[in-house]
Amino acid sequence: MTGRALARPIRSLAAACLVSVTAGAAVMAPARGEPSAGVDECIAQLGADQFARREAAARALVHLGAPALAPLERAIRTGDLEVATRGVEVIRELLDAEDQATSDAAWKCLARLAAADAGTPAAALAEAAAEFHALAAATAARDRLESLGAVFRERSPIQGGAVEIEFNASWRGGPDDLRQLSRLRGLSAVSVHGVAIDDHSLAVLASLQGVQRIDLFGTGLGAEAARMLADHLPEARIDVRKGGKLGVSSLAFGGPCEVRTVEPGSAADQAGIRSGDVVLSIDGVGVTSFDDLTTRLGERAPGEVVTLAVARRDGTADGEPERVDCDVRLDAW
Repeated sequence: MTGRALARPIRSLAAACLVSVTAGAAVMAPARGEPSAGVDECIAQLGADQFARREAAARALVHLGAPALAPLERAIRTGDLEVATRGVEVIRELLDAEDQATSDAAWKCLARLAAADAGTPAAALAEAAAEFHALAAATAARDRLESLGAVFRERSPIQGGAVEIEFNASWRGGPDDLRQLSRLRGLSAVSVHGVAIDDHSLAVLASLQGVQRIDLFGTGLGAEAARMLADHLPEARIDVRKGGKLGVSSLAFGGPCEVRTVEPGSAADQAGIRSGDVVLSIDGVGVTSFDDLTTRLGERAPGEVVTLAVARRDGTADGEPERVDCDVRLDAW
């Protein structure tokens, strides 16, 4: 093939970025995988005098997708403010690409621009684009999850303003919907109660860097899943239980396992456990603290019957606690 023949595809692609129409100048999208020289011609049009040429060039580069990112990044670093402004906007639009690989590449491109060129207009544009998109994505993710039954709780500003999310019996979404978790901002805790978790969903949870707590109660997962999460999220507290629920709380962090509150209608309430009772044992095995009780109950499934021995002070003539055995059929989370 002659040099003239080799040059023909490049000239034709460049020409596609300069096509004029009656209403003004327009740019035709270069075909995916075409030579980069034509892409560079399109990028050059981002700084053209005519508004129509700039707009058409931007649309063409968005259409091209991932192959436009590296040339765009180089052009944005040149210092031309018009090219930088429109180039960053093209990258921002590629963040919404259906192809996850293109979206990920666009994120990395913005991150490099913001970090490597700190203090420049290009860096400021890249940082603002990433922040704007992250806020919009977080809002859309929350709306989606809430519409499917997820419950959000927000801590007060004094507590850091972090966000907690719970999936319970009202959850109507599927494993793919859980991918929205990675788009939330300030997420500190994820609780899953009585919702089955598959390997795909477990991988999503393992990717949530920065999360401080993950509770998985009655999800079908066991100790192996807990270890995997702990390996990926070493700073997070991981609590995996089979799903048996007693329905009590305590203020004691150590020492005797004293029941502070009993949830009305819960398994504990129906078994006659009262506020102020001190749990001594479960199925004959001594209980040293509320955390110990919680750990042991985490190994029991909903519907299982356990016998709790409690010490109860009220109703005794000499003030000595009375030992009461309570058979409890555990609820489900």
